[in-house]
Amino acid sequence: MAGTRPIPPPLWKAAALSGMASYLDAGLIVSISVNLAIYRDSYDMGVWMAGAISAIVTGCIAVGSLVGGRLADLFGRRRVYNWDIFCFAIGALVITFAPDDITLLVGVLVAGLAAGADLPTSLAVVSDAAPAWARGRLVAFTQVMWMLGIAVAVFLGFVLSTTGMTGARLITGQLAVAALITWALRSRLKLPDALSEPDTGTAPENSSLKSVWTRAALLPMAATFVFYVTWGLGANTFGQFGTYLLVTVSDASQSLATGINLAFIPVGVLLTLAFVRVADSPWRDRLFHMAAVVQILAFVIASLTAGALVGMLVFFVLYQLSHPFAGETNYKVWSQLTLPADTRGTTQGLTYALSRGVFAVAAFFTPALADHSPSVLLWTITACMTAAALAGVFIIRVLVPRSASPARDAADLRVPSTWPAGLSDKEH
Repeated sequence: MAGTRPIPPPLWKAAALSGMASYLDAGLIVSISVNLAIYRDSYDMGVWMAGAISAIVTGCIAVGSLVGGRLADLFGRRRVYNWDIFCFAIGALVITFAPDDITLLVGVLVAGLAAGADLPTSLAVVSDAAPAWARGRLVAFTQVMWMLGIAVAVFLGFVLSTTGMTGARLITGQLAVAALITWALRSRLKLPDALSEPDTGTAPENSSLKSVWTRAALLPMAATFVFYVTWGLGANTFGQFGTYLLVTVSDASQSLATGINLAFIPVGVLLTLAFVRVADSPWRDRLFHMAAVVQILAFVIASLTAGALVGMLVFFVLYQLSHPFAGETNYKVWSQLTLPADTRGTTQGLTYALSRGVFAVAAFFTPALADHSPSVLLWTITACMTAAALAGVFIIRVLVPRSASPARDAADLRVPSTWPAGLSDKEH
């Protein structure tokens, strides 16, 4: 089985540093979610302002993904990869020390744009460096970092739940520190010459936008977009508003709400690690079908109970058991397997951007919709999860088999001939 072949440590290091894009993306979204009630009280916000903050962070990630992915294909993925995370650190510092809601919005703007730019770029960097037999595991590992970003933000939110704005500042401050450390380590990272890593800043031969509007790119781009946007509407709603909904709909306290999130996160982390082990094997797509059904069931239960606390507890159990095998990890792996390598940053940037744009619009209306009718909100998400399952089945049955073609793999990946020191021919 392909998944049993050992991966050299330098590639795991590259995956971990690339995964910091996912850590910071998740950390930013969840920290805003955890702190939202605190910001609302400290800055005297209404429901529409609370929605605006969540919408802006998601919208900026969308714009950043679109622009950053394209710039990476044009001017070098490593160049964008090294600097967008530094910009994130600046935005996170502004959020941390914001004295009012306007300054908070400025910090969210900067951090969101930088986080978005880093998402498709970092995935393209690790995908370019990875041989075909290791790509699934290395890309899937970035999702472990995403889970850790959630875990750290929720854990700090729970521990600091009674400290008000001081705790809120510490939660976002750790993101700034993590970004600065990652920037320093990325600057020293040695990788093989990537497919589109020009030293002169000129565009790679096949990076023209015309390459994006071909059947080879459009079909997988459309399919992965449909999957991610429908799945993400549910995941993003609970990522941004999970604590908020537990407090305002389920009548849980701030401490209980953050504690519930925290209690179930280790399960998600462990199962995401399990996904990494099978990400280069047939079990990756086999497990999707079962997990997708469980995931839909989780949202059905939450919808039937209209967000009542008992129903939400059952929801969290089922959701944490299923989403590592039927969620964003699948989207990341499928994107790297099915999208053309020459424009991978641009095309995945487009799917990220369009999806996050939809999430931003949804986030703006979510607090008001939850206040009006929790049932309508939850049933809408359930329908989206069902659509995501259908899109995933199409990708597995139609697109993934096409991408497994040896001829396409060799031409598309262009596995580099120059490898980091210490990798023998036997290893790669």
